[in-house]
Amino acid sequence: MKYELSKKQIDDYQENGFLVIENFLTPQELQRWQHDTDEAVAQRLELQPGFLNNQANPDDFYSRVFTQCLRLADTHDGMHELMHDPMLGQMIARLSGVNGIRIWHDQALYKPPFGNPTGWHLDNPYWSFYHRQSISIWVALDDATLSNGCLYYIPGSHRQARNDNVGISSNIGALFNTYPEWRSIQPVACPCQAGTAVLHSGYTAHGAGANMTISPRRAMTCAYMPDGSTFNGQRNILPEKYFQSLKIGDLLQDNEVNPLIWKEN
Repeated sequence: MKYELSKKQIDDYQENGFLVIENFLTPQELQRWQHDTDEAVAQRLELQPGFLNNQANPDDFYSRVFTQCLRLADTHDGMHELMHDPMLGQMIARLSGVNGIRIWHDQALYKPPFGNPTGWHLDNPYWSFYHRQSISIWVALDDATLSNGCLYYIPGSHRQARNDNVGISSNIGALFNTYPEWRSIQPVACPCQAGTAVLHSGYTAHGAGANMTISPRRAMTCAYMPDGSTFNGQRNILPEKYFQSLKIGDLLQDNEVNPLIWKEN
């Protein structure tokens, strides 16, 4: 993996709120990511249908946006090894400008053939903490093109975003009712080859196009929480017992729920 970051890459990320790293994975690494992700998704959907994915009603609009399987590192040894890579954690921490990084959750996102577009949204306002240095990585397991649903970003939106958000629904532009000032900013499309990594701030507005092809468009992602983040009152992916034990302002530092994968010194 391309763990090293140049000053220009860091500066570009801080300016725009997203960064594309081409050839992030070698061909051999890409094969492993594809295999382990496919296997982990297949196991999840076979053994726990409907668990932490959105396929309860396959005819629903959201079900046709993507097949979503969260926390695969909890149930698949190969995914655990990939997601808990401390060198990856160090890279993420350096890019976001923090001295420690925890996994919020990993998730596979498979946009099916003729799948619906992913509406514009922010990530961090969904989560159980608010932190301006939150960040996600999105790794293309297939070529992501203008035809099959590549990512789009509103550059610089991370600097203006609040914790106001919208759900991902059939109204793909609903976010712009909340942030009308972004209507005049030209979105940036990020088509990329398989093995590319795209990283974005938890406050950068983004979405994805429809898949107008006969093949799925697969991606493996992971959301990260800066170490020292505190609970904001929302459950999101927190286990019920842990959620009930928290009060607003508590540190989120349970290493089983949110593993610390890298810390300075």
